Order: sequence, then C-alpha cells, then structure tokens
Amino acid sequence: MTASPTDAPATQVIEWRRWLHQHPELSFQEHGTAQYVEDLLRSFPNLSVSRPTPTSVLAILKGTAGPGRTVLLRADMDALPIQEDTGLAFASVNPGVMHACGHDGHTAMLLGAARELSAHPEALRGEVRFIFQHAEELFPGGARELVDGGLLDGVDVAVGTHLMSPVPAGVIVLREGPLLAAPDSFDLTIHGHGGHAAFPHTTIDPVVIAAQVILGLQTVISRQRDPVKAGVLSVTTLHGGTAHNVIPGEVALGGSVRIFDPDLRAAMPERMEQVVRGITDAYGATYTFTYHTGYDAVNNDPAVTQVLREVAATALPDVTVHPGEPLMGGEDFSAYMTRVPGSFILIGAGGPDAAPHHHPKFDIDERALDSGTTMYVAAARRLTQPE
Repeated sequence: MTASPTDAPATQVIEWRRWLHQHPELSFQEHGTAQYVEDLLRSFPNLSVSRPTPTSVLAILKGTAGPGRTVLLRADMDALPIQEDTGLAFASVNPGVMHACGHDGHTAMLLGAARELSAHPEALRGEVRFIFQHAEELFPGGARELVDGGLLDGVDVAVGTHLMSPVPAGVIVLREGPLLAAPDSFDLTIHGHGGHAAFPHTTIDPVVIAAQVILGLQTVISRQRDPVKAGVLSVTTLHGGTAHNVIPGEVALGGSVRIFDPDLRAAMPERMEQVVRGITDAYGATYTFTYHTGYDAVNNDPAVTQVLREVAATALPDVTVHPGEPLMGGEDFSAYMTRVPGSFILIGAGGPDAAPHHHPKFDIDERALDSGTTMYVAAARRLTQPE
C-alpha cells in the first residue's frame, strides 16, 4: 500500500524509499546504495560522514545542548536475490534482485531521522551515530564486521528497527527480552552405494537413509528438548538422483535450526550428529555433516525498551504499542547487543493480507515510514540524555 502524505518531510522519506526500492543491491554489493546514502548525508548540515567498509556509511552528529550519552541508530541496506512481482511503478530495475524485507524503508527512515536531528543540534545532547549497514541478509553479516572495526567504541546504547508486513500500520512492537531467534543452518551428505533400481539389495540406498534421517532429526526438538524452550529444526533442501531407474550414490540435504536458549543451541550439533551417525551406521552408509553457527539471538534490554515505550507514548500518541511475542526470524542486530545494551523495534507496515517477507509480491504500507522516522528521532533525543 502506498501513501499520499501532505507533510513535506514525510513525502521526501517516501521518495527516498522508492528510489532505493527501484535500485536494490545484494549483500556486500551495495555500492550504488551506499553512494546514494552518502551523497544525501553530505547534503545535511553538522554531520561527519565516512565509510567504515566499502558498502556501509556512518554519519556522526554531536549535539550542542551539552554532554550526554552516545547512541547508535542502525538501518540495513541490502536486498535479496528475488525476482520482483509487485507491479509497482517503482519496482526493481535490477533483474533477480528485490527489496523484499523492508530494508529500503529502514534506510529511508534513518535518512529522515538524520536530516531532522542534524538540522537541530541544539535540541540534542551527547552524540548520535547513524550506521547504514551492509549485508544483514548474508552471514557472517555486516554488523559483526562493523563491531570488529570499532564502531561501538564509546557507544552507550543501540537502537534498530524493522518494518513488519504481518503487523498493521499504526502498531509497533516493543518487547523486553527474547525477540528473535539465533538462526543456524546445516549441510549433510549421506554417502551410500548406488546401483540399478531393480536390484536394491546390491546397493546402500541413500534415499531411504535420508528419509529416516529427516524423520529422526525431528526428535531432537520434539523428544530431546525441554518443551518450554522454543526451537525449530527444518530440513529445507533435498537433492539426490538423476534417473528413475538408478539408485544414486549419495543424497545431500540441508536446513535451518532456530533457537533462543544458548545452552540448547550449543548442544544441537552433537545431538543432531548422534542421530545421523546412528541411522547411517545401521544401514552401512557414511556421512559428511557441517553445522553453521549464525547470528546470535536478539534479546532486548529491559531498561532501554521501557524508555522506548515512554518515548513512543509521547512521540506517537496515535500508535498502539504492543509487547508482541518472540519470533523465530533472525537478525544480525544481535552483534551490537553483545557489546552494548539495545532494543530492536518492530514497526507494523502491512496487515493480515500483506505478502510475507522474502516474497516476490512483498510491499509495505508507506504510512509506517513516518512512525519509524519519528521513533528514531525521539529515541535519539531521549537516550542521549545523561543518566
């Protein structure tokens, strides 16, 4: 859904979002996006602008109202390898690449906040760092690279946002504690012994073994986990065989593991491999198993989140603030939270009939952009205040 605002600043944020939507770039390839953002930031007053990495942009604003804390405001900029099918007038011009997760909106909202805050340094204490981050969608992610490069040196608190198509515009989610899960992945190849489909007894059939492994892996979650500790294990890829009359020599599969509890997460590789080992040994097969540790879970700091609730009540009186529920999606914003307290805000930008994230028809209700911009500005002014 598009918006028709009468407010000039809100209109500008929408125009920026549409340009970004039309020119998406994949993770670690955001060269044009970063240049667009840098050029806009350099047109705003009172900002020190730099490139921490080739495809990220940092702007620093020092308030003139007195000493205070340093706050990091973050937006991600990368797109996804999806062919867009929205029919929008500003649909992607880059074949096979699409902003299907709202990062165009995140970037536009933070640009709007940077413009507003930089125009009024007298209304700000301390320092605000605006980080336009690359590569949220592709592990190891851009956040970790920025943290390792010293972005958080001297930072007291971090705030991020995410537009959510399942949540209606006019609603924001501010939840203390666990919000988004740690998204890990795995690859498994089962090595059998192929042969003619008419003589299965002369083979070690990796297709049958793979079927048993897929079922067996489900018990790691359903029977080896404390039921009150949420977890999801999904086998999402399965490849094997090239002909109807040939039993293949191997089958490859892979999938996703999403967990909040760090102890359960640490135990998953060994528990999964025990299942794989037992089944393949029983059939006389071998295997190659690789577990990939992804981003940490996003856990919102209770104190920061409570401040943001107070900020929302004042800055967005017509918006409903909801505590929400933990989600199994993942986000590399967690890399900032390993070093400083922070909170990740979910902003409603759709509704029950909206296309889901990572879908060719994904779009946002652009009325949500004003809520995000306002939250960034109000959060910066409040959180930079001395404790």
